[in-house]
Amino acid sequence: MNTLSLGLKRIRYELVGYFRARDAVVFTFLFPIGMLLLFGSIFRDQLVGPPGEEISMAAIYFAGMLAAGVWLSGLQTLAIDLATEKHEGGLKRLAATPLTPTAYFIGKLGLVFITNLIQMILLVLVGVFVFEIALPTEPEEWLTFAWVWMLGLACFTALGIALSALPRSARAASAVIIPIVLIPQFLTGVYLPLMLLPDWLQQVAQFVPLTWVGRGMRAVFLPDFMEAMELNSAWDLGMGAINIAIWLVIGLVLSKLTFRWMRERSK
Repeated sequence: MNTLSLGLKRIRYELVGYFRARDAVVFTFLFPIGMLLLFGSIFRDQLVGPPGEEISMAAIYFAGMLAAGVWLSGLQTLAIDLATEKHEGGLKRLAATPLTPTAYFIGKLGLVFITNLIQMILLVLVGVFVFEIALPTEPEEWLTFAWVWMLGLACFTALGIALSALPRSARAASAVIIPIVLIPQFLTGVYLPLMLLPDWLQQVAQFVPLTWVGRGMRAVFLPDFMEAMELNSAWDLGMGAINIAIWLVIGLVLSKLTFRWMRERSK
């Protein structure tokens, strides 16, 4: 069986295992949807914008949860999965099978892409049918969504592989990784508008790729007048693409340098 066939079979295996793990489904797959339902319901009656053009706060949280979904699927899912499999000996056992490293990562990347695609669809359905959020009508806006989503997912996936090197045991994987994934969400406009943060935190947030994925989502799904509420009063999509691409390269380099197929022996 060739590598591609093995990789496709591995995708199916990864999907079955993922949806059987209740903690992964709750804290990665359903978490953004649940947070959208929670915050959207609490703040749906609060309106922002000029008279006659107001939008509800639910629309702002909708864009934020789209970005959070990409962040969680790419970064948290892979980091915890890889760290757990490495320290529990799963990767060592796979080395004795016909599964190649390439096929293994095809399975992992397929898992991330498919679960996040389903997640994006569910978030859009909740946004439209629960909170009556208007979707973009111009093809250019959907093209912007596509490249922000795909570039962001690739970036966070590479960073997730690199992050898997931090936990020193399978038991510590969630405890180490979840805070690293959670804290930036409060500093990058996912839950709180950046303008509410201190100036120095706003400047720090500009270096975090999640900030730019969130800004890209807001550029697609929020009206033009919301651009004035961004830092520098601009979407700055070009700068966002550069930032995310730089972090993608950093993630790939760190992954190459730090990823190991089996846990190193204690010295």
